[in-house]
Amino acid sequence: MKILALVRMALGSMLRNKVRAALTVLGVVIGVASVVVMIAVGLGARSDIEAKVENLGVHMIVVSAGSSTRGGVSGGAGSFNRLTVDDAVFLDEEAESITAVTPVISTMAPIVGGAGNWRAPIQGVDTCYFTIRAWEAASGRLFTDDEVRNRRKVVVLGHTVAEALWPDQDPVGQRIRLRNVQFEVVGVLDAKGQTADGSDQDDVVLSPYTTVQTRLAGRQFIGQILASAASKEAVPDALAEAKTLMRESHRLSAGEDDDFTVRDQTQMAATAQATTNTMTLLLSTIAGISLLVGGIGIMNIMLVSVSERTREIGIRRAIGAKRRDILLQFVVESVVLSGIGGLLGTGLGFVGSAVVGRITGWATEVAPATVLLAVGFSMAVGAFFGFYPARRASLLDPIEALRHE
Repeated sequence: MKILALVRMALGSMLRNKVRAALTVLGVVIGVASVVVMIAVGLGARSDIEAKVENLGVHMIVVSAGSSTRGGVSGGAGSFNRLTVDDAVFLDEEAESITAVTPVISTMAPIVGGAGNWRAPIQGVDTCYFTIRAWEAASGRLFTDDEVRNRRKVVVLGHTVAEALWPDQDPVGQRIRLRNVQFEVVGVLDAKGQTADGSDQDDVVLSPYTTVQTRLAGRQFIGQILASAASKEAVPDALAEAKTLMRESHRLSAGEDDDFTVRDQTQMAATAQATTNTMTLLLSTIAGISLLVGGIGIMNIMLVSVSERTREIGIRRAIGAKRRDILLQFVVESVVLSGIGGLLGTGLGFVGSAVVGRITGWATEVAPATVLLAVGFSMAVGAFFGFYPARRASLLDPIEALRHE
């Protein structure tokens, strides 16, 4: 009841000085709203990146070419390619924590058909590719194992390619020409959108890897191998197993460096995620500074309030109030001021997050923890900056306070 009485007294004091209280609270409102908006933008960006990573595939693992070194100078990732279809077959047969494997043979060629021509990556893959990437056909069908074994000239188009060549119709059953070779369009893939680095996943043509290797690429070595772990928890074991099996497949001795790279989609998005976290921290810190400025405003107003109410403090001390009662009274007033500012700032932050998302097109996300953090921090700021004025009030001499005019 004592705390409730102090809260009522604090509210009464605010109502007696409405304009001053409003201006004091305004600094906290702006600070809390800024923090909420910045954290919402950061959480939204993180969720967006995580969604794009999940969109890449189901617990996907990528085996790509390694690097070569000549004269002490590294040629960089992909400069030394020893990946073959046999490596993919070996992984598929021997790995226990990997459920699906596909070679990926990439090439570029003009695509002629429909409304004209287009240029997009052409990838030769196995049927497991669609399982690994969690990719379904929007129309038509996906090619089959039989078509892979028999090197059929069939393709599945990405949504972007289909829209570019057949903007007003379904291309299933149509024919396209790749390097003077006629292919039948058997399906169109669902739209997946952009990856975390901004590349268009739908700007692609997929065909059996056996067909692409023999009729289009004309080379033994492949671009990469995609695999899928049995579960999210199995990804670390699958990474380690893939590395061990690849070394065995390439007959590398214990002292030799890997001539390949194994990574998962989490690692591929790590740089983007780290950048997002850094920017969120930076922007939240800047917003937090504005909240501290609001706290300084509260301290100034509380000092003014102590000066104006010196006689009141003297009367309270004269009728039995102790120093801790005076201290608690002014700390509670400061916390009430900042708490109201925190609540109003949180509401403004919700609105601001929605406006920022609508104007910029960014994803924003306000988590319940953010609300509790913002309001709690604002009240902590009020208690911190209100303590000095409250202590000063509690240390006033009762006789001198009663004489104050």
